[in-house]
Amino acid sequence: MGLFSFLTQELAIDLGTANTIIIYNDKIVVDEPSIVAIDHTTSKLIAIGERARQMHGKTHENIRTIRPLRDGVIADFNAAEQMIRGMVKLINTKNRFFSPSLRMVVCIPSGSTEVELRAVRDSAEHAGGRDVYMIYEPMAASLGIGLDVEAPDGSMVVDIGGGTSEIAVIALGGIVCNKSIRIAGDGFTADIQAYMRQQHNIKIGDRTAEDVKIAVGSALPDLENPPADYVVRGPNLMTALPIEVPVSYQEIAHCLDKSISKIETAILGVLEQTPPELYADIVQKGIYLSGGGALLRGLDKRFTDRINIPFHVAEDPLHAVARGTGIALKNVDRFPFLVR
Repeated sequence: MGLFSFLTQELAIDLGTANTIIIYNDKIVVDEPSIVAIDHTTSKLIAIGERARQMHGKTHENIRTIRPLRDGVIADFNAAEQMIRGMVKLINTKNRFFSPSLRMVVCIPSGSTEVELRAVRDSAEHAGGRDVYMIYEPMAASLGIGLDVEAPDGSMVVDIGGGTSEIAVIALGGIVCNKSIRIAGDGFTADIQAYMRQQHNIKIGDRTAEDVKIAVGSALPDLENPPADYVVRGPNLMTALPIEVPVSYQEIAHCLDKSISKIETAILGVLEQTPPELYADIVQKGIYLSGGGALLRGLDKRFTDRINIPFHVAEDPLHAVARGTGIALKNVDRFPFLVR
């Protein structure tokens, strides 16, 4: 068995709409944007991750940049497989003793259908996975935050990723009630693009909208230590002449308001279904926020004010799901909630 376990490599993969994170030997070895650049004529992989992201929106007709995941699930099977394989290869270059006989634990949205589960499993197997397990995102997030998921008291997690927001109440090693909505980081980016078009007559791409979100994104129109305005440059929609527009965090708070309200409604919906005993535990412990969306300024305060339950942002919200997937990988035999 010793030799066999030496030959079996174990990977935990957080296959996200925005970023893919791979954990190997308890360390994050790959943390790259979930995007690939493919040669249109030969279907050959040109770049993955950050290099492909730099090409996004700047390619000529022979190169296509593809984001293989949409709303948390695989939208382009071929590109997803190439991306997973390419990212696993990135580890090979860092580790000479890496063998391709893999056991993988991959993260999936809690609202995934059978077809979507199969797409993830097939992609992982084609990329070299021999034993493929899957774990639901809110479960992985809870493990990554450090909650005791097998305890009899309830915990509630809101994981706002790139494609989906996952809301779940967890107790006794299982998901008691959950909701997966397709409003998350990508939705915020699209809101910012639409707002800039309507209010300022300026056309901006995905990457610029993402930069605006990071620089001045906010969930509240009044923050204690506000960020400085961010200057957006682009073509005027009417004249195509270049213009510069300073954008304040108040504007972004206003333009994201609708989407954040929808997440609030979904959280209340899950709380409505929660059994009263678990509800009492949640009110006492508070609700945990993870995922990239948790980094939006003032989001925890806004939720706390609206829902009257304290919200806590996880320590490292971007990597909480990946860390939890890594913990699940170490305890594959112990955790009954992994999906085969």
